[in-house]
Amino acid sequence: MKLIGKTVWTSLLLVGIAVVQNGGSESEVLRLHVAEAAAKSAPASDYANHPAKDAISHGLQKGYLWKYPDGKFHPEQTVTQSQFVASLVAIRQVSEKESVPALPAGHWAKDIYERAQKAGILANVPVNPNKLLTKEEAALLVFNAWKPFRGEKNPNLSNTGALITWGWMKAAPSGQPKFREDLPLLRGDAAEILRYLWTDKWQLEQGAKYAEEFHRSLKIVNGNIVGKVPKGDGDFMIIAMFVTNSNGRKGFLNNQNFNVPMSQVKYMTFFVTNKNNSSDAGAFQYTNFPSFDRIDKGQLFHTPRGENK
Repeated sequence: MKLIGKTVWTSLLLVGIAVVQNGGSESEVLRLHVAEAAAKSAPASDYANHPAKDAISHGLQKGYLWKYPDGKFHPEQTVTQSQFVASLVAIRQVSEKESVPALPAGHWAKDIYERAQKAGILANVPVNPNKLLTKEEAALLVFNAWKPFRGEKNPNLSNTGALITWGWMKAAPSGQPKFREDLPLLRGDAAEILRYLWTDKWQLEQGAKYAEEFHRSLKIVNGNIVGKVPKGDGDFMIIAMFVTNSNGRKGFLNNQNFNVPMSQVKYMTFFVTNKNNSSDAGAFQYTNFPSFDRIDKGQLFHTPRGENK
């Protein structure tokens, strides 16, 4: 393969990681091992004082971000489509594939793009691995990748506006329209967005675990709803809230047992909240007793979390 500038080489490095995991030529494997070893041994001089330093370090540690072969991250360069797609695929841990006709057989990006296609990440996205992304183009990829987790965004906002309102993307610099979509997305800013995604996926997985534990505890005993709120850990506040027929409230927190007369209950809600950032990690509503049918209320992506800080 012929390398044409740093942008293509970086894309090759990112996509190549997935190729190695699924088999590849010995020369490819050797080249990628050499590049990866060089990146790990090099100093973090180009992002040590960058505002996104922690996000970059997190992504490199977790394996969804990669350095250039020169051992630097280059946080002030614009992220390419293939770089961002590769990170989303890594965070989603996509293994299955679907054909991407826009890329010919043997194309260096085909493996990763086929995974992205299967995961729905490329919906309404023109395939162009070397394209330098604007904020709006990156935001569309984010919402595509996150539909299985958070559902739909606020329809009254652009993808950029929704992410900024959500708190996952920085607003435009002072003096410019806040939701300006055409600005380039720099690699440092991309690292911060991707850390939000990684954290959200992790916390949703924890929330689902606690929701199942709670659900299994529910019983009807002598006409009462009986169960226990999971103990959880120090990162999460877990709440079971009963709304009575008179619109009263009875709440129970981490590790508390409850015994509530079913005849008094209008509905019950279950929440898991990340205490570190007040974001929701799970939300369910129970309206039918004694069947304990539940509705997942945590899928909406347009609940504002305040301004980006």
